[in-house]
Amino acid sequence: MSRQQSAEVGGGEESDGGPGLLYMPFVVMEDLLDKLKLLDYELEFVSELKMRPLNRHYFVIQTNPGEQFFMFTSLASWLVRKTGKQFEQPQEFDDPNSTISNILDHVRKMGVTIDFAPSKLKQGFGEQAIFVLDRLADEALRAAQFAWNTPIPPDEEGQEDEEIEDDAEVNLDRVEEDMAAEYSEEEEGDILHIDDLSNYPVKERGGSGTTTERERPDHIMESHTDAEMWRLEVERVAPSLKVTVRVDSRNWRSHLEQMHSYRSGIEESLTSTKNQLDKLQAEIAKTLEKISSREKYMNSQLEVQLNEYRQLSQVLAQTKEQYKQVSSGVTERSHLLAQITDDIETAKTEMEDRGSSMTDGSPLVNIRKSLARVKTEITAMDVRIGVVEHTLLQARMKDRSKMQRDLHQSVTDHHMFNDSY
Repeated sequence: MSRQQSAEVGGGEESDGGPGLLYMPFVVMEDLLDKLKLLDYELEFVSELKMRPLNRHYFVIQTNPGEQFFMFTSLASWLVRKTGKQFEQPQEFDDPNSTISNILDHVRKMGVTIDFAPSKLKQGFGEQAIFVLDRLADEALRAAQFAWNTPIPPDEEGQEDEEIEDDAEVNLDRVEEDMAAEYSEEEEGDILHIDDLSNYPVKERGGSGTTTERERPDHIMESHTDAEMWRLEVERVAPSLKVTVRVDSRNWRSHLEQMHSYRSGIEESLTSTKNQLDKLQAEIAKTLEKISSREKYMNSQLEVQLNEYRQLSQVLAQTKEQYKQVSSGVTERSHLLAQITDDIETAKTEMEDRGSSMTDGSPLVNIRKSLARVKTEITAMDVRIGVVEHTLLQARMKDRSKMQRDLHQSVTDHHMFNDSY
């Protein structure tokens, strides 16, 4: 985790840290793949969503931008859901700008600074895509409460064993070299020359059991064995005398023999092929000579027609140039005619509208209808006003008679009260 954070893949501005930073996206992509495996993406993402598993350099190298962009958005949405937030699974025909903006919004909410253009994520690969996925994977691991354990260094005993094995290998090589040197010296010492046979002692056993030594004779030794019997014996024993030698592929002698065999095969093939190529070259040269001669003959015979053709071609070019000039003038005049026609049509339409408005009596009819409607409404309003006045007058009359009755009743009651006292 530390090496990808030090690289700042998504920063967009790389510090001068040497040429190794060019290969940092490969390292961060491998770390991202390890984090995805820790999140069980093979079961929850690949199997459930029917996606292809990622390789170690999937988002580093461009292969298929459309497929890589869809894989990037799908993986980012899955990681966002792993952090405990809601995010819809993107589809292939969704708007890429809205999908990228939604993903970047979730990344910004995590506290990550985005200092590159969102359009760089449309490619579906590159440092920016790896940066976003790596930060989402870190957040998903934190949401899953995953913690990195302290690295345990290997035991030193294993290193000592490896050093001992290396020393043993070196010593074994030295022993093999020494043994090879001794064998070569022994073989050289065991060589028996034909000149030494004359001085080689021979032991013979006598009849009384004693052994006597004598020197080999100097005269020519001859064999009295039948040649036919010797040949039959050789044929009988020869299969048993075959020695199978295992060829070592690392032996330089076998390589040298192969080189010699290949060279001989190439030389043999070259001889036959060279003859065929020479014949083919001769035939091609003859054919080219024939073609050139025929071409010269046809040029000489068709010289008059060729001159006429050149003149006609020049005339045709001039005519085309004149036609272009004339057609450009016709085009301009056609545009002018169309504009004038539009102006005339507009003037005609205005004149027709004004004439129809002058001869049309429908506005007067509408005004008369409106006046009649207003009169009827005034009459109805007058009737309503009269009814309301009559109703008001009756109400006033009732109120007046009631007041008179009440006054009369009060006066009568007062007189009755005085008479009683």
